[in-house]
Amino acid sequence: MSSPPHITDKRQQIRGSRKQEWLGALAGHAMRLWARSLWVEIDDRVGALGPATPPHPVIFLLWHNRVLTLPALWSLLSKRERPAVVLTSASKDGAVVAAAMKVFRMESVRGSSSRRGAAALVALRRALGDGMDVCITPDGPKGPRYEMQPGVIKLAQSTGAPIVFVHLDCPSAWRLKTWDKLVIPKPFSHVRVIVDGALVVPRDLDEAGFETERARVEDAMHALTEDI
Repeated sequence: MSSPPHITDKRQQIRGSRKQEWLGALAGHAMRLWARSLWVEIDDRVGALGPATPPHPVIFLLWHNRVLTLPALWSLLSKRERPAVVLTSASKDGAVVAAAMKVFRMESVRGSSSRRGAAALVALRRALGDGMDVCITPDGPKGPRYEMQPGVIKLAQSTGAPIVFVHLDCPSAWRLKTWDKLVIPKPFSHVRVIVDGALVVPRDLDEAGFETERARVEDAMHALTEDI
C-alpha cells in the first residue's frame, strides 16, 4: 500500500503526546496479533476489498464497538492499494486511536460533532477528492450506540461518494460494559466480515429528505447487525 498524502496542513493537525502515541502504537500491534489468531470468513457483497473495485473512493462505515478488530483485519485481508483515512475524535482517546491506526498505515482526521466537526468534514471531503477512502464510526465517539449521526450523510451528499458498510459478526466474543458494548472476539474464534451497501445519497435534499436518507442508511446497517 502506498503512503497516504498529507490530508491537512500543519495548522489543522492535532498532535498527541508521546505517551498517547506510544500507547496507540502498542495497541495497534496488539490488535494485529489478536487478529492473526482469528478464523476469518469474508462476505464481500459489493467487491469493496478487491484490488480495483469500486473504482472511486468510498465512505466505509462500521459501528464503534467493532473498531478494535476491523482495522487489523482490513490490513490483513484487503487487496486494495488505495490509502484510507479514519475519522477519530479530538479527545485524548482519539489521539491513542490515531496512533494505533498508523500501525496499519492509515492516517486520521480528528474531530466529532461536538468538537472540530466542521474542520473534520472539510478534511474528509479533501481526502475523498484526493482519491482516498474514508472510514467512519457513525455512532461515535460517544453514541448513542447504533444510532447514525448526520455528519456522514452530509459528507456523502456533498461528495457523491458511495457508502459501504463493514460489519463484524462474531458469535464468540467478550462485550465490555462501555457505552458501545465494545466487542472483542475471543482468540482463535470464528468471525465473519460482511461488506455491503454501496448506497449513494442524492445531492439535492430538503430537511425531510435528508432525514429519510439518514434513516435509510441507519436501517441498512441495522439489517447487518445481529445484536440490535
